[in-house]
Amino acid sequence: MDFSKPAECLELLQRLHPVDVKTTHATLSTMVGSLLEASPPPNQHLEVLEAAREVVAFTQNEMARRYAAHPLPPDSDENETLTRVVRLWNNIAQSYALIARRDAEQHTLDDQRALLAQRQVHFAGMELLEYFRAHRSVPAGCWAAVHAAYSAAVKAALHKVRVGDVLNDVWKAQSPLEAYISVLLVELANPYGRSERELSWIFRWAQRFAPYCTLSAELDQQKPTAYGVDFASDQGLRPLGLIARSPSLLRFDGSTLASQIQAVFAQFKRGVKPAALGLGEDCPVDGSARLLMSLYRPWGLASAGRRFPRRNSSGELELTASWLGVGFAVDGKVFEQPRAEAAKPNLRHDISLFTFGERAAEAEDGPDARERHREAAEKLGLACEHWQLLDQSVGGFRVRRAVRGERLEHSQLVAIRPQDGEHFLLGQISWLMYHADGIMEAGVHVLAGLPRMVAARPTGSNGSRQPYQQAFMLPASPAMKQGASLVLPGFWFHSGRVIEIHAEGKTRSLRLDKLLIRGTNFDQCSYESEPSQG
Repeated sequence: MDFSKPAECLELLQRLHPVDVKTTHATLSTMVGSLLEASPPPNQHLEVLEAAREVVAFTQNEMARRYAAHPLPPDSDENETLTRVVRLWNNIAQSYALIARRDAEQHTLDDQRALLAQRQVHFAGMELLEYFRAHRSVPAGCWAAVHAAYSAAVKAALHKVRVGDVLNDVWKAQSPLEAYISVLLVELANPYGRSERELSWIFRWAQRFAPYCTLSAELDQQKPTAYGVDFASDQGLRPLGLIARSPSLLRFDGSTLASQIQAVFAQFKRGVKPAALGLGEDCPVDGSARLLMSLYRPWGLASAGRRFPRRNSSGELELTASWLGVGFAVDGKVFEQPRAEAAKPNLRHDISLFTFGERAAEAEDGPDARERHREAAEKLGLACEHWQLLDQSVGGFRVRRAVRGERLEHSQLVAIRPQDGEHFLLGQISWLMYHADGIMEAGVHVLAGLPRMVAARPTGSNGSRQPYQQAFMLPASPAMKQGASLVLPGFWFHSGRVIEIHAEGKTRSLRLDKLLIRGTNFDQCSYESEPSQG
């Protein structure tokens, strides 16, 4: 088959079977690339691209599932999959740009100029968003390509013209401006800190809410925390206070979007389902509410100044992410089922209660104790990895790892110890990103308080006793305005649930109160003491 001939391509599109994703993707890639190289008449070229859009979107999404669930290192077997997906997005964007350039001379598609402009912005944006989906750093030139596509639409006075788009789930239409804002919103949503499911919702919601945002050249008397974008640059939105003033600088305004998000919350309270609000059939109320709450400030208000400023740091940080490894790091021994009659005292229990930023009393500390801990961990296969510390604040760390190591998940519980620290702390992975050279960067949010390992088990309604499992207690931290909490295995939390805690040779019952953090493999929650019976 001659893929350079539009008529044959249209015929083939009728016979494609998307179920065979790999073959279909290879066929589409060859077709788009061949047409781009052959440059057929603009109207015929456009007809093929439009006919292929839905099957392209489906196939690209299916291909991306191979790497979207976990951050994709450059030396992974699936790296070639990412390359193929990105190449197809790029070739489609270039194809629409080529059609627009050629038709500027032939004028056979004057009534399609707005559509060509919107498609250029959309597909240039899809190339960039694919790197977010793979949790890879965005290559140089990607943002510049998106800006250039939007700038061309502005110069042609087409940026506000809406055109039909069946792939836009809610509006079924989109303007070049809305396509551009959609990409900007995704970057504001902390894409490197999102799971595969959350990011798919964010992609959809960015299109859903883009019409409620504006871009303006009016910059006078704007707060430095307001967002702006310089479409002559190679980056997305940044606080205006960090951007040099230039003729190509635009101010982003999401204040109307903030009102829309508030209206969605009000509808949730009335019992309206997310699907009825254009959020998607696959979105439960609780999950939608949590994600929207995290998007409310960056999308609707402005950049949030850090609660605690970051400072550049150097040195190393020890980190372990396996559940048993976290327990060993904290307690110095592997978790075992407790024996009440032979409970051994733990020196950590004699350490004075710790509030974040204060030093605990010295006990089992010093270089010798740390070295013994490392040797024991290595023998058990629970040794920590060593990460480079880039910067830190009271709330957490930004770290980097140059070699392949333990695979990490978003929101996973980890144990960390800075080079100058005596004790391991608990942390949560807040974001992950690979660079093209294989270096991984991560953000670690610290759970305040010096943890101690305890044994925990749910209390059965029929009096049955389940085996204990490893858990952790964190003391109150007045400096962080946080009360005492429990860190339990994932999805243990149910409000009002009673669990049994064994520590220091004693057993007591606690009633779970509020969920503070739900991570990939843990729940952090507040609790109340359960009155003893009898």
